[in-house]
Amino acid sequence: MARKRILITGAAGFLGSHLCDRFIKEDFDVIAMDNLITGDLRNIEHLFPLENFEFHHHDVSKFVYVSGNVDYILHFASPASPIDYLKIPIQTLKVGSLGIHNLLGLARSKKSRLLIASTSEVYGDPTVNPQPEEYWGNVNPVGPRGVYDEAKRFQEAMTMAYHTFHGLETRIVRIFNTYGPRMRLNDGRVLPAFIGQALRGEDLTVFGDGSQTRSFCYVDDLVEGIYRLLFSDYSQPMNIGNPDEITIREFGEEIIKLTGTKQKMVFKELPTDDPKQRRPDITKARKILNWEPKVGRAEGLKITYEYFKSLPEKEINHKDFTYYNNK
Repeated sequence: MARKRILITGAAGFLGSHLCDRFIKEDFDVIAMDNLITGDLRNIEHLFPLENFEFHHHDVSKFVYVSGNVDYILHFASPASPIDYLKIPIQTLKVGSLGIHNLLGLARSKKSRLLIASTSEVYGDPTVNPQPEEYWGNVNPVGPRGVYDEAKRFQEAMTMAYHTFHGLETRIVRIFNTYGPRMRLNDGRVLPAFIGQALRGEDLTVFGDGSQTRSFCYVDDLVEGIYRLLFSDYSQPMNIGNPDEITIREFGEEIIKLTGTKQKMVFKELPTDDPKQRRPDITKARKILNWEPKVGRAEGLKITYEYFKSLPEKEINHKDFTYYNNK
């Protein structure tokens, strides 16, 4: 029996590479696509020798061609950290608009099922906690985060239009804060930033008073949720994340304890539009997918810390970035 074929965009990124691993494990033919603007080939180089894996160096904001049949498409191509989408705002908007248009066209021509990676950022700085899928959000379209937030909101709207107008099989996952091996230590997100500062013996930088909350989902749990959603019959947006909420201050204390460092936390001004709360309502995922996170934060952080400790010293000591608490 012939293997099913799946195209994964953003395949050399943090989440994309873990999805490549999962679908290789499930005996799919995996077509990986990435323009490497934020991705890293080291994340998928272990897959290159496999006969059921192929890599295409391509920007999905330009016309996308794949020969042969394609059964499924996962669209994960997009800058996802603040340092990236503040540095490359136009590319961020293009991959969420031109990119999704190209992939929807491909899915329609190939009769593929398409799953898009949306984000908790569509909720903006929420006035509801936890955030259910029915919440429309509180987003500033012209603020510094608007290029990412609105790209993802447009991507959802475009996907639903193809679903309702063309009858295309689509799935939408709203991803909440996720962590694990292959995160970039200098990508601007609070978890790798805290660990990086601890490894360098620096104080941990907290923006605001540290009372803002986040909830962190280990990457293996997220991948399992995405896998179940892809093969479900549910076409509306679905939250996938860990509802175990923690303040940034408490999280900093956990990192200090985990790393055994003697640093303290220092506080700086909160960035514009930084969300005060971030926690998923996963009622739908529990009911429809029979999914909920299994990996506790203590276990996941230990694995992630060991990964970061194993990085080359030059990566650990690279500090040419700004980070925000918002991811």
